Amino acid sequence: MDPISTARYGMMAATQRLADSASRVANMGGAGEVDYASEAVAQIEAKQAFKANVAVIRVADQMWDSLLALQR
Repeated sequence: MDPISTARYGMMAATQRLADSASRVANMGGAGEVDYASEAVAQIEAKQAFKANVAVIRVADQMWDSLLALQR
């Protein structure tokens, strides 16, 4: 796989993890208790994973722009 596809998949996975965690908190765990501390950690981890994957896409874009500039 190329880096952009991998980063895109990582962004989608992080988004899903964040949505799942937010849903658990919003529903207050349904039948059981919600560990708010672990949910906060899960949300922070998902946010950081998303940001890291965005950085990969930015670097790939910069590399592509540099390659195109060399051809001019």
